[in-house]
Amino acid sequence: MKPAFIAAETDVAQNAKAILIEKYGDYEPEDADVIVPLGGDGTLLETLHRTIDLDIPVYGMNKGSIGFLMNSYEEDTLTERVAAADKVDIHPLKMKTVDKHGNEYEALAFNEVSLIREARQAAKISIHVDGVKRLPELICDGILVATPAGSTAYNLSAHGPIIPTGANVLALTPISAFRPRRWRGALIPHEAHIRFDVLERIKRPVSATADYTEIRDIVSVEVWQSRDNTKTLLFDPDYNLEERILKEQFTP
Repeated sequence: MKPAFIAAETDVAQNAKAILIEKYGDYEPEDADVIVPLGGDGTLLETLHRTIDLDIPVYGMNKGSIGFLMNSYEEDTLTERVAAADKVDIHPLKMKTVDKHGNEYEALAFNEVSLIREARQAAKISIHVDGVKRLPELICDGILVATPAGSTAYNLSAHGPIIPTGANVLALTPISAFRPRRWRGALIPHEAHIRFDVLERIKRPVSATADYTEIRDIVSVEVWQSRDNTKTLLFDPDYNLEERILKEQFTP
């Protein structure tokens, strides 16, 4: 095994990294056969973005606060656990935005793309799916599109559905919707193309964020799943990602 260890800046993660390097060595990510982030889900997310162009699996170990997408931390059995791990391929969302100056930006999101109001007044947003206007006007604090892997993050906090990884759908979840008051979101086929248009954008400015890439004062946002980008996550077989997501749905 040729691991590349990436650790959060916390003392506990850095100390774990030093111990593991002494046991297993350490390689540059491009020369490794497995990448091992140490920290929480934020560290894993940063690792996925950092290594997006590398076809190398990622086996995270929890040295953070929650670590929903991380395996438990153990020092002595890493080689055996990586060899026995279940593989899950995930595809990020691609976000394309146009701001009020006409500038275009693109970014990737493994968790979610979120649109959030910038000012005191609620945002007004229209929603198109595959070219069909599905909601002419949503008055809200914001709206997000979440992947299955990201459905237990911000999406769950906004009362969106938890999505099994094999469901092939994305969650479209409003954030504090005011009108239509009873609209709770939708499940969208993973191959769908979603477009948001910001209404009254001068009076009600909106920002768009793909994971942690934020673009402010947007006019429109397009979101779709990027099948050109694939990352492989590794999980211990007795607690793989599918089991974690299933268990989370029954957590009181």
